[in-house]
Amino acid sequence: MTAAVSSASQRARRFLASAALSCLLLPTDGWSQEAKPARTLDPVVVQPAAQSQRARRAATGNASRAARARPQRNAAATTAAPAAAPTGPVFAAPTLNLTGTAPTASRLGLTRLQTPASVDVISAQTMSERGQQNINDAVTQNAVGITANPSLGNGGLAFSARGFTGSSSVMTIYDGTQLYVGQGTMTFPYDTWSAERIEVLRGPASVLYGSGAIGGAVNVVSKLPTWIPTNQAEISLDTNMTKRIAVDSGGPVNENVAYRITATGNLSDGWVDRGNNSNVSVHAAIQVKQNEDVTWTFLSDYADVQPQNYWGTPLVNGRILESTRFNNYNFSDGIVHYKDNLNQIRTEWNVADGVSVRNVLYYMDVHRHWRNTESYVYSPVTGLVNRNGNNTEIYQAQQQVGDRMDATFRGHLFGMTNQFVAGFDVNHIKFGRDANFLSSTSTGNSSVALINPIPGNFFSNTPTVIDYRSITNQYAFFAENKLDITEQLSLITGVRQDETNVTRTDFFVPGNSLDKSFSNTTWRAGAIYTPIRDLAFYGQYSTAVDPVTSGLLALNAANANFTLATGRQIEIGVKQSLLGGRFEWTLAGYDIVKNNLLARDPNNLNVVLQVGQQSSRGVEASVGVLLDYGWRIDANTTFLQAKYDDFLQASSVNFAGNVPQNVPLNVSNIWATWAFAPNWSANAGIQIVGKTYADAANTLTRPAYNVVNAGVQWKPDANTTVSLRVYNLFDEIYAVSGGTNQWVLGMPRTAQLAVNVKF
Repeated sequence: MTAAVSSASQRARRFLASAALSCLLLPTDGWSQEAKPARTLDPVVVQPAAQSQRARRAATGNASRAARARPQRNAAATTAAPAAAPTGPVFAAPTLNLTGTAPTASRLGLTRLQTPASVDVISAQTMSERGQQNINDAVTQNAVGITANPSLGNGGLAFSARGFTGSSSVMTIYDGTQLYVGQGTMTFPYDTWSAERIEVLRGPASVLYGSGAIGGAVNVVSKLPTWIPTNQAEISLDTNMTKRIAVDSGGPVNENVAYRITATGNLSDGWVDRGNNSNVSVHAAIQVKQNEDVTWTFLSDYADVQPQNYWGTPLVNGRILESTRFNNYNFSDGIVHYKDNLNQIRTEWNVADGVSVRNVLYYMDVHRHWRNTESYVYSPVTGLVNRNGNNTEIYQAQQQVGDRMDATFRGHLFGMTNQFVAGFDVNHIKFGRDANFLSSTSTGNSSVALINPIPGNFFSNTPTVIDYRSITNQYAFFAENKLDITEQLSLITGVRQDETNVTRTDFFVPGNSLDKSFSNTTWRAGAIYTPIRDLAFYGQYSTAVDPVTSGLLALNAANANFTLATGRQIEIGVKQSLLGGRFEWTLAGYDIVKNNLLARDPNNLNVVLQVGQQSSRGVEASVGVLLDYGWRIDANTTFLQAKYDDFLQASSVNFAGNVPQNVPLNVSNIWATWAFAPNWSANAGIQIVGKTYADAANTLTRPAYNVVNAGVQWKPDANTTVSLRVYNLFDEIYAVSGGTNQWVLGMPRTAQLAVNVKF
């Protein structure tokens, strides 16, 4: 055994030495990344040795068919994975995918190596292998420096990136379209089963998607119809009694029509008392090739989600008691319910050589309902948990219709290769809210025991009435350009002009009705230098804008006179792919400043002005390496310094120098996968999140935490995969968000058994 370990260690050292030598010996003569086909590198796939030849023939045939087909938007080209030793399992390369395209970072169809920005690509295979079944887990456990910051009880999507938090600073988009959110609550998409991949652009994204993305953007890319028949189903059961079933079917109907349909359903007891929850989601797509130049794709998504009605755990002397970990202090009949429906029509038209046009027409209909007691404060005097003044009921309805079109031109400018894309983005949003907390009257107070709370039923001292209705109209014009100065040096620029109008009719206080317009310009400029093949140095300057509230749809009279917050970022970095993608790494450094935060007038603390400023600077790194004997390592880390530069409060205390709330200063992810025998593989990952402050005054700290997930996969035959996974292996008690009185805790140790069958 010792000799085997020593031999493996020697092989690993020889591999790393050869990687370093290859970096130095690669040819330095002129070359063009344009001429190099893109590669997408998938995670480990374990298959029986007897099927390896057939698998290689299938992969070769698929590649040939893909080469004959016209490229589809948001579909990265793929190549076969590196072959394994004749007696070992089939395995693939790391998951960084530097040579694959990343449309989230640019509309020019650039690979990650060609993009002067930091982009993560999380494939469906990676999410499946690691058992990541919701968007929050997939993003935070794989992307560099991203943590979840969910609002209490909402069960929605809210992230922290590069020192900035929440849906008004880190945008979630679907298939490249910004789905605006009411009251800071993003509910769709939820499940990863319908996602082909998730792309994370770190740093300002306003030049691509408009206001609300100074920290970054998370783009969930849905599965498209496939022209090769594919069918699979999966069932799973875990120790929280979560029953899950999922199906995925696609293929050609005839030579011009193909389809794809995915569906998932989850039913669970939850991990807290009375934590029952359920969700159903369906994604359907049909693609029609009108002719060799025109393709239509029709997509429809529906989701009905009822998260567990858990709004956090009260603190006792600034900490969580283990005895209260599974308690639920909400009413027994609490409600959190989302219904989302999104329909899209995409058109792709190859007008002529070097000219193409793309259009997306979409309609979204969203309904949300909350009815809960949301605030829990422990009283050391009585020993009870007070639920005061937050017996809340809210109804929200939102309809969004929009269209986005762009045209791409490829040619030459002054004898240099040039790509140019220009287009427009327009949408119309109707939003309405009914609520019961509009008057100064308390909605209701109650107290329950700390250890064995008797929840009772919802009650409110005030009725639920019409609050307000709003109409938001937005249109934008955008353009991007890539100019190849030489075969090694490219300049990439972009600009966007946004015009927005919000009209709010306030029914509860008619005097608070408003009509407000915003106009802003954002831009970026960057350069990519590739001295040798698959090694890129880059630098970029970019600007962004954010709403000063939780979102433009929540704009009220108190904030109507403020402009959008503005920001700028400087970023430099390097990326490299070696040994045919078996070893990849990235390194980036950045500095971001955000201005026009709402703070107090130093001369009159009763007046709020846009005088605040927040900044962050940091370093991010990631590496993926494929070793001998079926080993693969993926790791990333980030270290940042985030602070308020100017943030005066009503108490006359200036929070300048303090770390913003819910911002960890260091975050790391490490994953190891080992195909240790034919038909078997194992993986383990650790998510390391540094301490965060629960308030802007930095008086209360949420402790750092490390969460370990692990799993084993077995393939009894070529089409069946049995997975045993354990989430939070060491049963860490940790908090993912919260303030000074209550924290939202993460899921305890949970074991899951899943069976996936392809047919």
